[in-house]
Amino acid sequence: MLSAEFTGEQIREMVFEYCRLPYGQHGPWMVAHPSVSRGMMTRWRTAVFDGDVDRGLVPRQTEPMNSQPKGRQGMVERRAIETARHAEELARRDAQIRELKETNELLGKAIGLLHTLNVPEPDDTPTRTDPTDS
Repeated sequence: MLSAEFTGEQIREMVFEYCRLPYGQHGPWMVAHPSVSRGMMTRWRTAVFDGDVDRGLVPRQTEPMNSQPKGRQGMVERRAIETARHAEELARRDAQIRELKETNELLGKAIGLLHTLNVPEPDDTPTRTDPTDS
């Protein structure tokens, strides 16, 4: 287990967030996240890029096994692109949901109006139902 207080997905997100930071911003990020130490971030980065975060496996070797720094940056960039696409898709679906809700509301109003227009109105001249009423 890499961390008792963070899930594998949370660890992955923090590592990608940390790796996307420009030069000189890693220190302030670490200060803003006091529950994450530098050693912990190093282990997490190794697990994310070369190991298995979900099972808590970190490679024993200290040198990169599977991915080189350029490959790691590519993974970070692909993740950022994927996150941006996901955000765009969510925004598009939110707009579609809003549009459908507005349409549903208008249809409800139209149906209500039709019901009020279809109410039978009283006749102008009353009809006689009792023949002795003359």
